Amino acid sequence: MPIYEYECKACGHRLEKLQKISADPLKDCPACQGDGLERLVSAAGFRLAGGGWYETDFKTGSKKNLVADTNATPKSATPNDTGATA
Repeated sequence: MPIYEYECKACGHRLEKLQKISADPLKDCPACQGDGLERLVSAAGFRLAGGGWYETDFKTGSKKNLVADTNATPKSATPNDTGATA
């Protein structure tokens, strides 16, 4: 569910509210009890919960260590390696 930001045009009170996308916008200000609350256009808000996501969270067995130490070194690109002709 997205977090929406609101501001009251009457008293200037600002708040954030976790709402369903299909929910009607809030109208009543909790600070002044007026009906001047308007939804603001702001950066997308989201909430991360839990310990985090890691590469190994959903992998099993030999697939767990895909970024293991490898001895292979990446090949450096030169102008002739790209297939372009001079």
